Amino acid sequence: MDRLEAAFFKEMLNIKELTKALKQVADEKGLDPDKVLDVIESSIAAAYKKEYGERGEVVRCKLDQKTGELIFSKIKTVVDESTVRFVEEDEETQEGEEKKAIAVEESEDDEQKLPRFNPERHITFDEAKKIKKDVQVGDEVAFVLESHEDFGRIAAQTAKQVILQKLRESERDSILNEWRGREGQIVSGVVQRFERGNIFIDLGRTIGVMFANESIPGEHYRTGERLRFLVLAVQEDTRLPGIILSRSHPKFVAELFQMEVPELTENSIEIKSIAREAGNRTKIAAVSKVEGVDPVGALVGQRGTRVMAVNNELGNEKIDIAEWSEDPEKFIANALSPAKVDRVEILPRREARAFVPENQLSLAIGKGGQNVRLAAKLTGWKIDVRSQNNPEEVQEGGVAGLIDTDQIPLVVDDDEKEDIIS
Repeated sequence: MDRLEAAFFKEMLNIKELTKALKQVADEKGLDPDKVLDVIESSIAAAYKKEYGERGEVVRCKLDQKTGELIFSKIKTVVDESTVRFVEEDEETQEGEEKKAIAVEESEDDEQKLPRFNPERHITFDEAKKIKKDVQVGDEVAFVLESHEDFGRIAAQTAKQVILQKLRESERDSILNEWRGREGQIVSGVVQRFERGNIFIDLGRTIGVMFANESIPGEHYRTGERLRFLVLAVQEDTRLPGIILSRSHPKFVAELFQMEVPELTENSIEIKSIAREAGNRTKIAAVSKVEGVDPVGALVGQRGTRVMAVNNELGNEKIDIAEWSEDPEKFIANALSPAKVDRVEILPRREARAFVPENQLSLAIGKGGQNVRLAAKLTGWKIDVRSQNNPEEVQEGGVAGLIDTDQIPLVVDDDEKEDIIS
């Protein structure tokens, strides 16, 4: 932008420098050079109108890129009785009453809703025909305006402010177009700075933010460190595009596997659900969609290479992979892995009891009840883990329901994406 200021505001239309500056700004901001020129022309027109124009008139500016000359025009739209209301002079006194009657007019005929004829921006069809024979109602007629020698620094400063504002708007729109629809995808960025517990990430043309509750607990970040993130949302109602990022969301793990496992891309296997306690442990349920393909083996990879690649990105977060099943008894038993389950008893209201050998009890429940808690989230069932030797005894930490569940479907279409990231 500094070069554009030098070319335009200081030397006032050094056309050679201006052309170079236009291309430079367009390249830096990722904008169309013609769009940047349109912004400059409309901004200069706004400054001209502020200095010399009349209220209600439409002023346009054209910059001749060969000579550097500025040509100003007043634009009038060709109208007739079908497009505007013609108000006589004696009706002027009724203007106040007409404003009060707006609500009433809105319920009347279309003719009553027509805009009022404004000589500053309208020209009658008959008058326009005298200027251009083949003119049509709705066409625009341009009238060249006087060039003012004193159209100098004050007006140029006004144009500068408008240009800066419109360039920011154009850049924001361009960035939004680039990021719109990327929710739920993995992106790479560089840690830029920390502010009130939030982490700002350099994503190239824009900055994303990872709020404190979207980071992985216990994970430490360093300025300049490059990491992967899940795009949670793209906020369009802020002054600048708000790219909201996460590393703790369950979908982040699923997308990392998507990058490592060809069978997921080929749709040979599918991740049906996932439950996560970020930084500690994740459970995944997968199913094969092609006969002969082992969903657990595909996610683990040869010698565990695929799951290890995901582990490395997550800071060695433990990952359990279970085979999904339509049979709730089998699915619940698989979800309690790595514990061995003897049998599962299905109860009313989506509740189940899982009976395990005494030596598997602590493994099935997990530290602080984590294993059974994640299994409940993964399956969508309330699970009560009990010892096969003492089936009537309720185990401490052995019961987990669906309160505060993070269980989500992982294979989704665009219509479901908004629900997943909310």
